Amino acid sequence: MKPVRVVFDSLSEMRMLAADPLRFRRQILALKQYFMKCTCTVVMLDDRTTERPDRQLESIAHGVISLDYTAGDYGRQRHTLRIVKMRGVKFQSGDHDFNIETGGIVVFPRLTVEPRTEWNQGQTLISNVEKLDELLGPMHYGTSTIVLGPAGVGKSTLSIMYVIAAAQRGERSAVYIFDEGPQTLYSRTEALGLDLKKYVDEGVVTIRQIQIAELTPGEFAHMVSEEVEKFHARLVIIDSVNGYLMATPQMKFLTMQFHELLDYLNRNGVVSMMIVGQYGLVGSMQSPIDMSYLADTVVLMRYFEAAGSIHQAVSVLKKRSGEHERTIREYKIGPGGIRVGEPLKDFQGVLTGVPIFKGSEERLMKTGD
Repeated sequence: MKPVRVVFDSLSEMRMLAADPLRFRRQILALKQYFMKCTCTVVMLDDRTTERPDRQLESIAHGVISLDYTAGDYGRQRHTLRIVKMRGVKFQSGDHDFNIETGGIVVFPRLTVEPRTEWNQGQTLISNVEKLDELLGPMHYGTSTIVLGPAGVGKSTLSIMYVIAAAQRGERSAVYIFDEGPQTLYSRTEALGLDLKKYVDEGVVTIRQIQIAELTPGEFAHMVSEEVEKFHARLVIIDSVNGYLMATPQMKFLTMQFHELLDYLNRNGVVSMMIVGQYGLVGSMQSPIDMSYLADTVVLMRYFEAAGSIHQAVSVLKKRSGEHERTIREYKIGPGGIRVGEPLKDFQGVLTGVPIFKGSEERLMKTGD
């Protein structure tokens, strides 16, 4: 028949027929010597019914590919592929996620460090909100930003301001949402006068809702890399890291996975923004995971109480790629998105949530300002 492929399924059955381990290895070696004379590729499947892998058997083969799965506490199980060895071929080591779907296996290789797209390192992105750009300064392509704050403080709205600004320049953005649906996002931005859906319909903005129980970290990273390499996205929003944390069964590797993802995005000249929801509303705040050292820029958003009402403040804690203001500015969310006011010079302790007032109330933003 002169086949191109020969598959033995499986070695466990052949092992039982041989009865003796030595005889089994001799038979496999004889098969190898025979097929070396033929122009075909031989694939041998082993279900590893024994407790330990047969290292002597693996040494006979030119390549060894290991498939495994991990059953999570909730959601679907995670399948992983690892290339143990492959003689004469350069391969990417480590675990790679894969799915078994209609049509076969879909593998999601780990992200590579080599840049895949060309970009101008001098380019920057601004929000088109004058006072916000004064506070934060321009975002340089190839940098990452973390936006920290409690629930409802406006973190997602801040990121959408940059999405709209990039879309107006004709640059593509990708937004990955874990905590809400696309229709909710459209309704919320439309109420603020931000026509996000218009740019989605034009194909400039991609909105992807992530089902945390049905997604693996490798699949998510592959999804992001496709958006960057195939569709040339220049801005990537992950909203939020809290949702990604819940989708990751091995939380101890979350920081490493994010470091790998951010390094990939930075090398490809992408502006990345990660939304991190902190626990609490006012006072002492805690984050689910400390990732501030991974990002180039850290933006902090806070509630604070003054004159018997709740106000909001924004500040920039660090920025590696350029200058930024050291001030804390008040802001309001209304028609047009975020409106930033003057620095809160008459307050001390704004970041604590209960500041000490040492000035005039006239310096606070009024409704409609």
